[in-house]
Order: sequence, then structure tokens, then C-alpha cells
Amino acid sequence: MKNVLLLVHDDSGQEARLQVALDLARGLDGHLQCLDVALMPMTVGAPYDGMFIGEMLADEVKREETNKAKLEHRLGREDVPFSWTDVTGDFESALADAAGMADIIVVNRKLTTFPYPDTRRTASELIVHSHRPVMAVPETTKSLDLFGRALVAWDGSTCASAAMIAAVPLLKLAEKVTILEVNDGSVDTPAEEAAAYLGRYGIHARIVRDEPMGQTVGQLLLTATETQAVDYVVMGGFGHRRTTEAIFGGATRTMLTESPVPVFLAH
Repeated sequence: MKNVLLLVHDDSGQEARLQVALDLARGLDGHLQCLDVALMPMTVGAPYDGMFIGEMLADEVKREETNKAKLEHRLGREDVPFSWTDVTGDFESALADAAGMADIIVVNRKLTTFPYPDTRRTASELIVHSHRPVMAVPETTKSLDLFGRALVAWDGSTCASAAMIAAVPLLKLAEKVTILEVNDGSVDTPAEEAAAYLGRYGIHARIVRDEPMGQTVGQLLLTATETQAVDYVVMGGFGHRRTTEAIFGGATRTMLTESPVPVFLAH
């Protein structure tokens, strides 16, 4: 895991994305791929929209040119090699197109102060369609301690396995790894098998089992991130159909909305 794809855009989540991407690149001795996206304007179909779209897009491009100049100056002082690509479009398509040579994509979870575009949707689409792991970052994140505590959410599913396997390069750096299995009777592959897999990579994980007690899996995960003071969570993304998760409030949706720490997701 060497190539870190970072979404660059002048919004309230950019600083958090940048700091996490830099920590990933440093910890993995990797390369930072900066993808600067100038967003196409959102229109509502008014008769005179065509008169303003060009001006709005020109303003957006100018903002990103200024943003690029500032960030390139900063990155020049960092100890991380980087490359830069400028595109115009939407977050999801631009990142998906650039993901072919990426090992991990850094975006935000849902932002509270930047409603358009919906960054939770961006992360969701990438988790399912990019075939790359996604690190979804809260906008308040200051850094990512790769050498701290990691929590692996385990339900025995293919998605959980995929996320854990993809995260091995990160988990090998962690001081402490905990596998959290929610004991609801539906786990086919027990957490002991996950721990044994990690053990073959020299990762000594402890297993914690929790009872739902009327809570959702998402709520249990949110509680665990706080009580165990973890630095990031590893979990499978959208193990159920997203329509089902949207209706019943799945764990992925909960973490992409409320997680206080970065979440590493794979599908």
C-alpha cells in the first residue's frame, strides 16, 4: 500500500483529509496523489441558468487554482513525494477515474458545514464501485496515529474479511489491535479465525465480544471508538444492500455520518 489518492478541494474537510493522507504516506513510505476537483455548478433548471453556469464554473476554477498554489507550497515543505492532477467534474466520477493506480482513497465522511455535494454519498459510491479501500475522515480530524490503536469491526462477512485483509499494512504498524465481534448469533466465521489470520502477519489482536442489548451495530461501534480510545476503525462497507441500509440505518451509514475517528472501509 504505497499510493494514497487524496481528494483536493477547498472545503471544510480539506485540512483533515490532507493531514490524514500525509500521515498515511509517511507511515507507509508512500506517494501522495493529489486530485484537485473543480466542481461543476449545481443548477435547478431556471430559464437563465445558462447565463451563469460559465461564470460560476470560472469562479470555481479560480478558487481551486488559488487552493492549488497554497497546497503545493505547503507540500513542498513536507517529507512526502506528491503528484498533482486537475480535473473538472464531480467528486465521485473524478475519484473513480483516478483510482486505478491508487491503493487507498482519502475522502471525508459526512460534513456538517459543506452540504453539497454530499460527501457521505461520495464515500459510499467509492466503497462499492472503486474496488479500492476508502479512508473516510471526519472534518475535525487533526492527524492519524498509525502507531496507536485500531479497532476491527467483525461480523464474519466477506466485506469484513476484505476490509481487514486490505488494512494489514496499517494494522502491522498499530500498537494495539482489537477485533470487536457483536454477539448477535449471526456470525458464521468467528473472530478467532480473523485473529489467527492477523497473527500470521505478526499482528497480535485481542478479541472483544459485545451484546447488542437493544442497540444497533453502528451504535455499538460508536461507543467502542470512545471507550477504547481508538485512532481508527476498520470495517466492511455495505455488507447489505444499500437500499436496506438506507431504510434501516446500517452500521456503514452510521459510521459515515457520526464516526469521531477515521474509518477504513472496503467492500
